[in-house]
Amino acid sequence: MLNSRTSASRLAEASPDRADFAEAWTRTCRRLRAELGEDIYNSWFGRLELDGVREGVAHLSVPTRFLKSWIQSHYTDKILATLSAEADSIRAITVDVRSSMRPNAARTVVQDASASVTIERASSYAEDVSRPVAEVARPLRPAPQNDADGLSSSPLDRRMTFASFLVGSSNQLAHAAGQRVATAPAGEPLIYNPLYIHSAVGLGKTHLLQAIAHAAGEAGRRVIYLTAEKFMYRFVCALKAQTSLAFKEKMRGIDVLVIDDVQFLQGKSIQNEFCHTLNALIDAGRQVIIAADRPPSELESLEERVRSRLAGGLCVEMGALDEPLRLKILESRIAAAKVAQPGFDVPAPVAAYVARAIETNGRDLDGAVSRLLARATLTGAVLTVEMAEDAIRDLVRTREPKRVKIEDIQKLVATHYNVSRADILSSRRTATVVRPRQIAMYLAKVLTLRSLPEIGRRFGGRDHTTVLHAVRKIEGLAGKDGTLSEEIELLKRMLVD
Repeated sequence: MLNSRTSASRLAEASPDRADFAEAWTRTCRRLRAELGEDIYNSWFGRLELDGVREGVAHLSVPTRFLKSWIQSHYTDKILATLSAEADSIRAITVDVRSSMRPNAARTVVQDASASVTIERASSYAEDVSRPVAEVARPLRPAPQNDADGLSSSPLDRRMTFASFLVGSSNQLAHAAGQRVATAPAGEPLIYNPLYIHSAVGLGKTHLLQAIAHAAGEAGRRVIYLTAEKFMYRFVCALKAQTSLAFKEKMRGIDVLVIDDVQFLQGKSIQNEFCHTLNALIDAGRQVIIAADRPPSELESLEERVRSRLAGGLCVEMGALDEPLRLKILESRIAAAKVAQPGFDVPAPVAAYVARAIETNGRDLDGAVSRLLARATLTGAVLTVEMAEDAIRDLVRTREPKRVKIEDIQKLVATHYNVSRADILSSRRTATVVRPRQIAMYLAKVLTLRSLPEIGRRFGGRDHTTVLHAVRKIEGLAGKDGTLSEEIELLKRMLVD
């Protein structure tokens, strides 16, 4: 197995009365492996060890500062919830670096059962300029909450501000709306509430949300920034610790709530609490900002009343980056790279080629700069368009084709045949609805990787045999009816192109 067994057996041998904690740690590791998968578990938990348990605090350790920082930023809630479920006497965890466990070493996040965070640092940032960004990220400035209430904001990346956010035609409206809600004077009526921002990955919505949180915090407003995952874990931990009432009261006492990746919100009780929180904050005139990867109407994992509430404010899409904006982003990344490598230079024709060739998102542009930097610094050659073409070939070639979503199929088919999407999802059996429904099911089967049962569920909870019948029906009709065949091909092109 991994270090979970080694550290557990060592703990049990060191003190027989700790055998229960050793077994609990082994079970915890087993559960984490099953829930997160082999790859994630081996990457982040393979070298995580339990060193001891004292006064309800489990002391964990890892060999590197990077692992410590990453686990602090992403998995402390998960580890605590899983470990406390196996050993209910454990109320908190600490994570230390094994190679630097000394009295004055920088201590780490302590996550207690109500999901509060305490940070003790003995060394300053100046002592270690190589500290990962996740670790030097600061908490929101206005944080008067008590740690015991289970309500503390996730750290913000100090680089993600409005000053560093690059604006283009695709994100101009979202940027303007974000600035407006972040700098709104106290007491002024909230026009855009909730503000809902959605986009595909890598287009800057997290940057914009953190910029809003920074600006609102600097204006003296009480701000909480959380991902949907953090919100879920903290609510669950509050339930476990029987502090849910304090959690709810404190959540409703803030000025600005910022929630990222709301598409990952799961669980009926958590969604109920989230909806109640939204209603309470909005009714009290407090600002709510939400981000997701799709519009509210397409968040089918959320209950209808949550989707309705989210759609009731200003809903803004951040579209694909156009070429001028991609060039601006690329130039800013190159300028940042020059700080570390003053000799690094990218000629204008090379930058223009990269901005034109990479059409996906900002993360691929980051990858392109890394590849160009490696070519320039490791070979000493002057970058040319030909070198750039070779360096970023994988980023251009591996660009995924447009992924067709079942919701898009339903909308397009409904529009094409002059029915509503609700009709397609309904149980109506009239000919004007049945045929479009069967065509939509057929297209979902041939254009997506969804299984028949999943397609049936997305079409109003139908059985997989209904979907199979529809697919076979349309295949048979399209083979005989040339007009129907042409209509289906047209719909395919409109969905794929």
